[in-house]
Amino acid sequence: MDTNERLPKRTFHLLATLALAGIALGAWAGWLGWDQQRDVHPDGSVTGPYEAWQVIGLVLTLLAPVYWAASRRYAAAAVLGPTTGLTVAAYVDWSDDASGLFVIGVGLVMVGSLVATAALSAVIASLTGHGPGGRAVAAG
Repeated sequence: MDTNERLPKRTFHLLATLALAGIALGAWAGWLGWDQQRDVHPDGSVTGPYEAWQVIGLVLTLLAPVYWAASRRYAAAAVLGPTTGLTVAAYVDWSDDASGLFVIGVGLVMVGSLVATAALSAVIASLTGHGPGGRAVAAG
């Protein structure tokens, strides 16, 4: 394969990665970005600012684009796109924390999303016939 044939494929991989990062940023804003208040319960305990259903919604929203990328052999986009988008979103959302501890949370979001999308992408690629042990199905 010469350079001219590989360039469009590389360009498409980069665009897919950027698109998935943008989708992850948008999903964060839609599910988590609007809820900034902690909940104070009658017993004085504090929770939040996010509810479990918001985080579950975010994860379920990202399943479709990760599946799309992983099933089409864009493993790097499936892993790096959402990880980058969620990491940037967490940084922007939490960076106003005066204690500086937000950096630990952002790091945990980065590592967690990296591990989760890598594992999910491997499973998807395997089940769709593009991964180790999977067989590509011939059309026709």
